This record gives sequence, C-alpha cells and structure tokens, in this order.
Amino acid sequence: MKAKKALKRLNRVEALLSNVIDQYAVTESDLRELLDNAKASVVRAKETVNVKASPSAAKKPPAKAKNSKKGRLSAEGRKKLSLAAKKRWAIAKRKGISAVTGRPLSKTA
Repeated sequence: MKAKKALKRLNRVEALLSNVIDQYAVTESDLRELLDNAKASVVRAKETVNVKASPSAAKKPPAKAKNSKKGRLSAEGRKKLSLAAKKRWAIAKRKGISAVTGRPLSKTA
C-alpha cells in the first residue's frame, strides 16, 4: 500500500477511536485505557509511515528508454519470413492460385 493511502486510513482510524473514547464515561477506565492504547498505536504507526515515506518524497524523474531499433528484423527472422513466403507460394502454385492476389492463375497455351 502506498504511504499516502496508508496515512489517510490511519487518520480515519484515529478519528474514529477519538469519537469512541469521547463517548465512554470516565468510570469505565479499563475499556477507556484499552482504547487509549489503541489510539497511541495508531499514532505510532502514522509516525512510522511518515518516516518511511519521507526519503521517497524526492523522486527521480523517470529514466528515458534507450533508443530501440524498432522495425528491424534479425537475420534469423528475415530467413524465417523468406521460408514462410516460399511455402505459401508453393501451396498457391499447386492449387493454381496467384500467391499475391488470390485469384486463379490464367492458363497460357
């Protein structure tokens, strides 16, 4: 979870605990003590998240991608394409179809 989101949730929990503590009477000291301890734990957790979030606040700008060679085929890729085209042409020739247009070949005398 991101630090900012964790802080928001911890703030909400602290506010809820404060509301519950205020609603209990002073005479119920055992329960109130437990709630105070819970609130103190939440406060400590908030401090810990703040400390961990501080170093990452100074973020570096995103690194630029290296210039990639887009659209470049390797020698092996070129060879595979060539073989695939030759197979396609051979199949088309056997079927009597033009490999380029897909139309039947014209018969010459």
